[in-house]
Amino acid sequence: MKWFEIALVVLTFATGIIWLLDRLLFARRRREAAGLLEEKEPLVVDYARAFFPVLFVVLILRSFVAEPFRIPSSSMMPTLLIGDFILVNKFTYGIRLPINNRKVIALGEPQRGDVAVFRPPHHPDQDWIKRVVGLPGDLVAFEGDTLYINGERLDYQLLGQYEGRGRGRDMTGVAVLREALGDRPHDVLESTGVHDPRGQGEWRVPEGHYFVMGDNRDRSDDSRFWGTLPESQLRGKAFLVWMNFDSSAPGWVDWSRIGKGIQ
Repeated sequence: MKWFEIALVVLTFATGIIWLLDRLLFARRRREAAGLLEEKEPLVVDYARAFFPVLFVVLILRSFVAEPFRIPSSSMMPTLLIGDFILVNKFTYGIRLPINNRKVIALGEPQRGDVAVFRPPHHPDQDWIKRVVGLPGDLVAFEGDTLYINGERLDYQLLGQYEGRGRGRDMTGVAVLREALGDRPHDVLESTGVHDPRGQGEWRVPEGHYFVMGDNRDRSDDSRFWGTLPESQLRGKAFLVWMNFDSSAPGWVDWSRIGKGIQ
């Protein structure tokens, strides 16, 4: 995704500069040289004039308003499924420059329960998505199948067994639980008796960092394994599923997921 972002920025600036230089320096000379004849615009200028407005609008929308992402893994099931195409609000956590992700205007910070897109410190060229469970200063603990925030055990309600579809069908039969994370209750998946010892423990969240976890607790590579997430790595807040496509699922498209809000 980062290389696409770099290419978009380079193409936008290149076409814009070509168009601007032509209007300021070369167009008048061509008209004077052509005289009564029809002016012939160079092909590169013609392409720059045609593509620059489109590229500029796409760059602004993608960098500062909303960006599309595709869910490639099962780590956020059952909230997000493999094959979901989502939209991410790019200004919720502040206005950031493309490519280097530097925040230039502070507008807000992640709240507990947000589903956030970010670039993990150990894979800075990849976009990941997890749920924010720990805020700066929090003491987060995970024991067995239970999450604790600042020493308080979260409440869980067993909803039944999960029935997967498509590429997520191997999760069929695991427990679906409603986790009461503050005022943001949401569903999580838990495989009974499956506890990776590396994902058990207690962590203090430093200032300027967040603790993130996947809703599919036994299939998620998250802060339990690689540490807290620096604020500078945040990309935006996921808010909508706009398409679902999984060639392994019956019918390929789950129409019920289109337009589904992300909680």
